[in-house]
Amino acid sequence: MSGDPLRSTSKVSPIRPGADISLRQFMSVKEVADYLHINTKKVYALVSEGKIPGTKVTGKWLFPRKLVDRWLMESSHGGLLTDRLVVTGSDDALIQRAITHIVNEMQGHALVSYTNTGTELGLSLLARQRADVCGVRWGPAQESARRHTALVRQYPPHKTWVLVRAFEREQGLVVVPGLINDPEDISRLFGNEARWVMRHDSAGAQRYLRELFSRHKIDPTRLRVAARVLSERDIASYLNREEADVGPGPRSLANEFGLDFIPVGWEAYDLALDRGVFFRTLFQKLIEQLKGPECQRLAAVFSGYRFDHCGEIVWSA
Repeated sequence: MSGDPLRSTSKVSPIRPGADISLRQFMSVKEVADYLHINTKKVYALVSEGKIPGTKVTGKWLFPRKLVDRWLMESSHGGLLTDRLVVTGSDDALIQRAITHIVNEMQGHALVSYTNTGTELGLSLLARQRADVCGVRWGPAQESARRHTALVRQYPPHKTWVLVRAFEREQGLVVVPGLINDPEDISRLFGNEARWVMRHDSAGAQRYLRELFSRHKIDPTRLRVAARVLSERDIASYLNREEADVGPGPRSLANEFGLDFIPVGWEAYDLALDRGVFFRTLFQKLIEQLKGPECQRLAAVFSGYRFDHCGEIVWSA
């Protein structure tokens, strides 16, 4: 029966030329111009300025409609997403304190949240648009330009991302006080006596530690692992409770909790985010806080921080 309503809706017709633009997953330059009620020259101008999300395929520009809609909301004055900022990724106490200061300053006018997930999981959340900013640290500072770029390029949305330098941190081993009194005693940490507390594999600290082991030909399977934890503060907690002896972490963590520290090197802490998020007031407030007197005072107290390029875009696709 041709009039049967069940039969008439059993097939979904493909979107054909002339169909409603708002239903299309990707739009051409002309369709974007019609969608935004502007001329095509203005669309090309927005593309050349890197303001509108799009990609070039076989010589033609295509624009994902969902990203165009999001760009509209984020670029609108008082838009839906301008009053919140979700920060995730690599763990750092200074980032956490800076965000706390912003929340107190904004009171009920905006929401800024921070969840330590580790670098790789944070980038996955950023790629799925579940987060706005991701803290990234992935090896020695002198190799960060190559490593951080290679890491973020693994995620398809990276073409609209930038990397912004927050600071550099001195990374090493955090040790219970008095365990190592002589440099020659360091070998004790890699035997069967010392109890290690490790981070999860997607964390930048664990990546740094694996490379340290590889460089010095240390077999990590022979170490005595007491626990695997999700944050730097968990490492300090285990050491202070004397449930472990050593773990990876920055100098600032050791100084904050009165623990000993064995330096290994410096790492860059970068912030990965969409270009549109860079201009949000809340993100700029985060950079201002890191440069501000309170965070600078804390960084001096804990030590192990460098702010030479804080707030600078160090990479853009």
